[in-house]
Amino acid sequence: MTSALTANVNGLDLSYIDHGGDAAVSAVALHGFALNCHSFDEVAPALSDRLHWYALDQRGHGHSDRAAELSDYSRDHMAADVGGFIEALGLERPVVLGHSMGGMNAMTFAARHPDRLRALVLIDVGPGVSVDGVQQVRQFVQGPYEMDSLDAWVDMTHQYYPFRSKEGIRKRLEVSLRETPEGKMAKMFDERFREADFRGVADGRDGIWETANALTMPTLLLHGENSPVLKREQAEEFADKVEVVRLVTIADAGHSVAGDQPKAFTEAVRDFLSDVL
Repeated sequence: MTSALTANVNGLDLSYIDHGGDAAVSAVALHGFALNCHSFDEVAPALSDRLHWYALDQRGHGHSDRAAELSDYSRDHMAADVGGFIEALGLERPVVLGHSMGGMNAMTFAARHPDRLRALVLIDVGPGVSVDGVQQVRQFVQGPYEMDSLDAWVDMTHQYYPFRSKEGIRKRLEVSLRETPEGKMAKMFDERFREADFRGVADGRDGIWETANALTMPTLLLHGENSPVLKREQAEEFADKVEVVRLVTIADAGHSVAGDQPKAFTEAVRDFLSDVL
């Protein structure tokens, strides 16, 4: 059974889910931009025998506090939150997993503090990403912030996640939307992310090759075969240039690999853990 908790990190109350279990090794899981801790609901239980999962709502997302200024949503700030969260919970060298923006943050933390984690799992993210794919993410974020019903959200979201069933999307949205006083269903991230001058996604790539080349711990890169964000050649370049990176491409998956193909995701992570832990 999962439980929702809060940790004070760098002056912000950050919400997280403790997926429980008896695994000796901890895992900190970081979602993508404008998403939340529920991004790992489909895979955490299946890996609970190997990892004790803590899925974090990063600053400005889900139930976590919003930062005072948009400039406080930099990769430096969010990477610092990873370290602060590990310290707040007293975790001993966890595995850190990160999807998209969360992967950028995880990579940055891992490169700067290699002694504080055991291994790194990056989900459809790397030093090179598709400009068109990033723009698609921006369009999703800048789209509707609230809609009249859950059904409307399911229909709209399915356009961006064609590899998932509408039933699966509905289950995720049921815990990822909030009801407004007017009875509408709204997203749960800082609404300022939708401002045209907010460059959080694009600016997050600055200096990322230097960060990637600094990685020294075992790193699994899970690439969605049909991802619009990380193309195959970009994933292969990352794995070719950075010796510690092991690339696994997941068939019939887009950018959201864990949700699109949870079984294949679980198998790839389990194989990786068997080799490195």
